[in-house]
Amino acid sequence: MDLADALAGLDARPWASVSHAYGPAEDLPDLLRALAEGGGDAEEVISELYSCILHQGTVYSASVDAVPYLARIAAAARPGTTEVLCLLGGLAESDDEWEIAPGAVRAAVATQIPLLIPLLAHKDVNVRLLTAWTLGHTRNTEAAPVALWNRWTTETDPGVRAELLVALGRVDLAGAAVEARALLGADTPAPLRLAALLVALGAGEPWTDVHHDAALGLLPAREFTVDQYSMHHREPLHAIVDSLLRRDTEADRETAFALLDAALRDGRPEVRTEALSAAHHACYLSRSAPQRLVPALAPLAAEHLASTLLGKLGPAAAEAAPVLAELAAQPDDEAADQALAVLVRVAPRQAAPLLARDLDRRPRALHAAGDFQAPAFPFDPALLAAVRARMAADGLSNNETATLVHLVRQWGPQAAAALPELYAVLPRFPYAATAITAVAAAGRQVEREQAGAVLRAAAGSLMVARAHHDLTGETDVLLDAVAKALAAGPREAAQAAAGLGAAAAGLLPALRAALSEDAEPTTPELDRDVAIATALWQIARDAEEAVAILASVFGRTTGNQLWHRWTVVRAIRAAALLGAAARPLIPRLEQLLADPEAAPAATLALLAITDPDVVGLGRLAEAALHSAESRADVSGACEALQALGATALSTQQRLRVAELAEGDRRIVGSGVANSIIREDERLRAVLTAI
Repeated sequence: MDLADALAGLDARPWASVSHAYGPAEDLPDLLRALAEGGGDAEEVISELYSCILHQGTVYSASVDAVPYLARIAAAARPGTTEVLCLLGGLAESDDEWEIAPGAVRAAVATQIPLLIPLLAHKDVNVRLLTAWTLGHTRNTEAAPVALWNRWTTETDPGVRAELLVALGRVDLAGAAVEARALLGADTPAPLRLAALLVALGAGEPWTDVHHDAALGLLPAREFTVDQYSMHHREPLHAIVDSLLRRDTEADRETAFALLDAALRDGRPEVRTEALSAAHHACYLSRSAPQRLVPALAPLAAEHLASTLLGKLGPAAAEAAPVLAELAAQPDDEAADQALAVLVRVAPRQAAPLLARDLDRRPRALHAAGDFQAPAFPFDPALLAAVRARMAADGLSNNETATLVHLVRQWGPQAAAALPELYAVLPRFPYAATAITAVAAAGRQVEREQAGAVLRAAAGSLMVARAHHDLTGETDVLLDAVAKALAAGPREAAQAAAGLGAAAAGLLPALRAALSEDAEPTTPELDRDVAIATALWQIARDAEEAVAILASVFGRTTGNQLWHRWTVVRAIRAAALLGAAARPLIPRLEQLLADPEAAPAATLALLAITDPDVVGLGRLAEAALHSAESRADVSGACEALQALGATALSTQQRLRVAELAEGDRRIVGSGVANSIIREDERLRAVLTAI
């Protein structure tokens, strides 16, 4: 195709009426023209196009309009065709669509199939491969299969044949599966054998010893990657394990674990590296994976990927504790520190004396012990002594100081001996105030009085003032700190004022003055308004004013809950504090039951605000269950289900709770990497109790 024809009608199209990631698409004609002309800026232009019309995998209305020109530029078969095909295939692959009809971009690419078919015979292997990849992602079941099968009969390059087979698996799965059965033997080129395995999995075929042997025979498989251009590309072993586990049958789980076990025990480091990556994914996906895989993981504890995974498994990896303890005693400080950091998470009581012995040389292990996201580390007298000595050392970083203070704070009254060190740290590190309160609160009268005096003298920050109030109950220091902080308008000041109750009545004018009046406020402004509404209620018991502020927050977030979703949840929880006084907000709360991210908080709020006979407990249970099942807010959903109680659930709903509790699939799929598995087990226990 001549490039002049490729760009025909480009300037006549109303680009301002369609949008991409950055707004109206008026800049697309120049970008498409520059792409067609090639030259030294081609790489920058293709990058700009990705950023505009396939931004982090999202497609837009302008993506639809750009497709015909991209297809024509590709069909011109000039240098750079592979990059254009890669963009086209990525557009067709995307299911992340922004304000367009579902499948609109994919359909636009599918209409260009006649233009792209000749490229299946191009002399450049990469052009043929990417053309097959793009045609497969159109999911077109008419023209695409015919073209792909025709090329299959003549193509000789193993890599292109592999991509053809995977593409056929997307548009003619039954036919591709039949072809794949004959391609699992050791004489089949590795890329094609891998493609055959992926197609067999896609077709749901039973996994046999033939498949198992074919998969193991490919390892290490990274060099044979098929479908490498997908924006959601996965490593081959990862993809195989994922597919098997998502079938969610006992037989398929055991098949996946047997494959991983064999790969983990392989003598080749590169194979173990692939296996460890896939094992991470298996343990995040399957509750039974840790027990099955730890025997193969424990001997690998000296390897970084293995030790990282063992640490994430925590007590479930207790079998590895002897190996880790031995590694933690070796003379190499860096390796010993890494092993001890894992032992801290796997067997904390066994780790405590080892950490106490070498605290100044075990920064990773100390960080693990004082992890703010982890359960409290067990108290150990020798470790307390080591922590006190370390806190008194010169030149500590803020991060190390925070970790040491947090450990002492967790131990509470057991750490009373560390109060002098906390007093010394306090002037440069206000967080120490919270530890002083935690340690002294249940101590002797003389200790409480001394701690109160120290905090009063150091109360230059809101954090220290709150700690002083928590310890002594005195309000003057905190009132003064809140008044100063409110001038800058932080949310924390309003929260502190709420905790003072009626004693903070003098702060009401400043609180009201800090309210946002913007029609399109920022998230921090909205969060501050929620905190102020709570404070006004706690201080003055003015329900009308608090409800009006919360209604304003709900109104200003309507239509933009994607960006303000956690602000909405905070506003819902604030409404719950008002109890029956928040009844004017019931219609809005009932609407939010349909939003899986907000539903748990809305459920709890409606329980607090309305009469249980009126609210419809079954409907609330359904909203909370849907939130848990869709993984929108699992923790909140469990809290809501606990509040509802089993008697509020129908028989069918109780069965669904049981499935969440007893099923092999984890219900927590995101969060801080080291806490995902631990959080899933915690919520599993909650659901089991329900």
